[in-house]
Amino acid sequence: MADSPSELALNLVEIGGIICKAPKFSQSPAGVPHCIFVLEHRSIQLEAQLNRQSYVRIQVVASGKEHQPATEYLQVEQQVRVRGFLNRHQGRNGLSQLVLHAQQIERIN
Repeated sequence: MADSPSELALNLVEIGGIICKAPKFSQSPAGVPHCIFVLEHRSIQLEAQLNRQSYVRIQVVASGKEHQPATEYLQVEQQVRVRGFLNRHQGRNGLSQLVLHAQQIERIN
């Protein structure tokens, strides 16, 4: 049975963690502000009725003026929860990486 187009379009991630690399701020040629940081997540997740260590480091990109209040005071070792979508970015070296594009950022501490 085929998935409906709306099910195939679903791309939503919510993850909590600690900022492990200092946020970098930039602006596109069109004037769109960007904040880029790396989020580190560590937890224990249940899989097949067994505890599994989960460890992820993912780059987060927050673009647009609406994110400036949430990103303005971000710093290393701060706990945050990020909600957004995944996208592939290709670096200058030609390697691809998975990036979380933030739609909502919540500072936890």
